[in-house]
Amino acid sequence: MKTTDLCSFNDNYEMTPSIAVMIAEGIESPRSEDEFIQAWQYIYDSNLYLQLQGWYGRRIQDMIREGILDA
Repeated sequence: MKTTDLCSFNDNYEMTPSIAVMIAEGIESPRSEDEFIQAWQYIYDSNLYLQLQGWYGRRIQDMIREGILDA
């Protein structure tokens, strides 16, 4: 199974660190804008961004400032 098949394989999956990162990186296409935001909110809520490259934290701060993510 290719990574691009993850969402189509199971439409009722739970957000996981790997899926959230793949959506944020653009490797996996989100099914909707809400799923894109959910992935970033997951990265923020789980503090996963603290273990990733610095641009994740900067992007999260921008998204919070823009009212896209809940702080």
